[in-house]
Parts: sequence; C-alpha cells; structure tokens
Amino acid sequence: MTAVVHAARGGGSGSGDGRHGQAARPVDLAREVADYTGRFAPDSGYRRPGRADRTSIARAVGLLVDGHRAQAERILSERDFTVRTILDRVSGHHYAEVADRTDEAVTPRGWGRVYVDLDRTPRFSIQIPHPVFDKSTEQLGVRVLRDSPGGVLVIAGAHRTAGAGNSADVAHRRDTVFYAVCAELVRRGMPGLQLHGFAASTAPGYDAVASTGAGSAALSDARRLADALGTHGFHVCRAWARKCPVEGSTNMEGRAADAADVPFLHVELAPGVRLETPAADRAATAMSEITHRWATAPAATRPTHTT
Repeated sequence: MTAVVHAARGGGSGSGDGRHGQAARPVDLAREVADYTGRFAPDSGYRRPGRADRTSIARAVGLLVDGHRAQAERILSERDFTVRTILDRVSGHHYAEVADRTDEAVTPRGWGRVYVDLDRTPRFSIQIPHPVFDKSTEQLGVRVLRDSPGGVLVIAGAHRTAGAGNSADVAHRRDTVFYAVCAELVRRGMPGLQLHGFAASTAPGYDAVASTGAGSAALSDARRLADALGTHGFHVCRAWARKCPVEGSTNMEGRAADAADVPFLHVELAPGVRLETPAADRAATAMSEITHRWATAPAATRPTHTT
C-alpha cells in the first residue's frame, strides 16, 4: 500500500497561497451551472483528452483540495483551465471554480468543471457524470453541495452521447478527465456520491435505486440513505438487498473507489424526483444527511505529493 501522510489544508512546503486566492465574484451557483450545462447537446462534440491532460488536471484539483492553490493554478493554466473564486449568494459559501477555457469556444473540448469548497476542508465528492442527459441531476448536485460543508462537485463537460461511440460516457470509461479527478479524490480517501436519473419505465414503482456500485465500503451509508429517502416519502430499491435495475456495478468511478476501499454511493432517481422542485428538495435533504456525516467524520489520510 502506498504510504500516506496527513496534509493540512493550506499548509505544507511551497504553499502559503491561501484558500480563496482572490476576491470572490458573487453568483447564483445554480444559475452558473445551468448556464454551463445549457449548452450541452447530443451533437455538441467532445474531444478525448490525452493521458498527460488527464493526469495534470487531476493532480491540480488534488493540489487545490489540499490548499496549494498557486501550484494548482499554474498546472491548470498549462492545460488551458482557469480557477476563480465565487461566492454563492444563496448559501453564502465560497467555492473555487475550475473551468475549461474552451467552454466558450465554438467547439469546446467538454472536459468538465469542478467546484471546491473553500470555507471547509473538502471531505467528499458529489459526482454528476451525465448532466442534461440525466436531466436535473446537475441541479440536485448543487442542492447537496449547498447543504453540506466540505464538498467537491465534479460535473462532466459534455452530453453523454456527444463524443464518438461512448467516449463522453464518463461513468463507463477511465480515459476521461472526470474519471481522473474522481480517482484523485479517492486517493485522498474522499467518499463519493454519484447521481443519475432513470426513466419511469425502467424501475416501475420505485422513486430511487440506491447502491454501493461495485463495492461494499458504503453499505452502512447506503442503508442510512435509503432510510432517509424513505422518511421523505420515496420508495427505494435497495440494491444490496434485492435485484434492482441500474445498480451501477459497472460504474468506473465506483470501481476505483472499491479498489481503494473508499465509500461510494450510486443513486438513481426517477423523473418525478428530479424534475419536481418539492420532491427534488426532499431528495437533496435526504442525501445531505449522508454527506454531512462524511463532512464531520475524522479526516482521512492523504497521499504525499511532490511540489
């Protein structure tokens, strides 16, 4: 097993660059994300990243999580990414937004966006692999991020079918920036909550399908989540207790978490849960019960990195 050490947020040799790094720009985070994902379409195109791109961007996000902002910004700039500090007017929380400069181009690369909590030490991730395709999962991700301290929101940068073949289907490929970032967070022992959506005909009678993906490290969390969703009025298929559709056992981010024995929750939600505001709010509240537990759990050890 790789040796690990505790890495204090904002500390360490060569750090000293602070958490916020710059004056915060006030925004409505939900609107920012909606504007970003509103450009996604099945034919919008997607460029497959090279290994060096994936490795560098993921390493930079890890450095940002550890509080080494200046180093992260230098690496991201070399890959044509930017970092800016935003203040979400709704929650009052500060986030570092990691964004691809090509997002505004005629042909964006589609490599995604990351939001890192700057007010609390990041302890968990919220993963949105199929924004727009799984309609409103990106907005559910924002809801959970707002409700929970210490989150990192990772959003895929293209429609699931935008690339050649399944190249933009980041939940089922390892050669994506999305996977690389999530795997980097797993290396830091950070549990992940990945949100999906299913058609009503896929799991009749169920509002949600909760599973632990390929592993079982999050089994106790999954039970708590299913109970919380049930308390909020949702009928949940519990994949560890019975055969459920869309269980997520082939999910690549889940497999990375399983290999590291890090908790991973794969949550599928019906259209009525995702698209109706009162139901979406209740679902976010239920999921936030789990992310709050993750946020207040003892800090995981993190890998040594070179500066």
